[in-house]
Amino acid sequence: MTGKRQDAGPPPFLGPLPGNERRSLADILRAETFGGLVLLAAALIALVWVNSPLADSYEHVREFEFGPSALGLHLSVAHWTADGLLAVFFLVAGIELKRELVRGELSTPATAALPIVAALCGMAVPAGLYVLVSATGGGSPEGWAVPVATDIAFALAVLAVISTHLPASLRAFLLTLAVVDDLGAIAIIALFFTDHLNPAFLGAALAGLAVFFLLQHFHVRGWWWYVPLGLVIWALTYNSGVHATVAGVAMGLLLRATPLKGEGSSVGDRSAHLLRPVSAAVAVPLFALFAAGVPLSGEALARVFTTPEPLGVVVGLVAGKVIGVFGGAWLAARFTHARLNPELAWADVLGLAALAGIGFTIALLFGELAFPAGATAESVKAAVLIASLISAAAAGAVLRRRNAVYRHLSDEEERSSDNGGADDPGAATGGSGR
Repeated sequence: MTGKRQDAGPPPFLGPLPGNERRSLADILRAETFGGLVLLAAALIALVWVNSPLADSYEHVREFEFGPSALGLHLSVAHWTADGLLAVFFLVAGIELKRELVRGELSTPATAALPIVAALCGMAVPAGLYVLVSATGGGSPEGWAVPVATDIAFALAVLAVISTHLPASLRAFLLTLAVVDDLGAIAIIALFFTDHLNPAFLGAALAGLAVFFLLQHFHVRGWWWYVPLGLVIWALTYNSGVHATVAGVAMGLLLRATPLKGEGSSVGDRSAHLLRPVSAAVAVPLFALFAAGVPLSGEALARVFTTPEPLGVVVGLVAGKVIGVFGGAWLAARFTHARLNPELAWADVLGLAALAGIGFTIALLFGELAFPAGATAESVKAAVLIASLISAAAAGAVLRRRNAVYRHLSDEEERSSDNGGADDPGAATGGSGR
């Protein structure tokens, strides 16, 4: 049998991969850097597609409708990606939030206080700046939520590319910031983007979540229970008038985050492990593909900086995130018992605050919810793209400099170690010179 497999030659193109290769591919898909690159590739494809002679085909595909009308699910491709596939992303976000609340950074108030305050200020200040800029120019306040969110996939990808010597605690700070940011985005969707509630469907969705909770409570196992129930809960939530992504978050929060006796990992961890590749390689990129298609003519780009709504988005993401995240962290350290991690310097937090201005996925979703169609909608999308690029460039400049500092300190430590500790050990710590 073994000889026959070897003689059969290489596997066919697009054929099934061997088990070890499948596992390797899944690990790659779970990596933040890869997820960010796939997301970037999808956005670039959308931009090229919509600014090419094939632009009409982009709109045709985006607006193509399919699905069962009897269930209220005859939706366009754009709706399926925003309301359907993006629910997978929010399901994973809900699982990660539950884990952080139960046994992660957010479970210890002293550790969580500083990034939580930084995240809250990093949402409030951009929203306030948007309202100020928009009101000054006579624009609509409806887009206040667009600059609120940080795109964790892009932000972690940029950090991973830059970070060769940056402290691991910087990534932990960013993850905690993003978890709180996601929770804020979820609350905004539930509270401010819910119209025309249908009490019957909402009650049925809540009943479905109650069944989901009971299955978890009694440790019922088997995907055949949870997958059909999850799809039913999602459909009921969509028809209730609540944004369907809230269903994903709710189910993620209900999944058990602590392993039972004899379990190697919790059901939440196992679910996130399975779903993260789907979220990173399918759900979020497809959403970006049909949300980031913006005409980039000279006139369209000029509108970003001459129209109050998109200008408010740019100011909110680029300046508001830096002021909010850095200012909130400093105020928390100055006036509460919260303290910055000893491994970090305030210059590191400044770079991370700039990184938080990358607001791609959720910012685009908020843009679509606030401005469903029209020239303003297109300008706001363009503003999100431009602001995210500016923030990534600014963060890259600061963090590359910080990375060089930490690399120098690491080299000093190695030289000190090679000299048998003859050098002054204090020289390698950096002290306040960081």
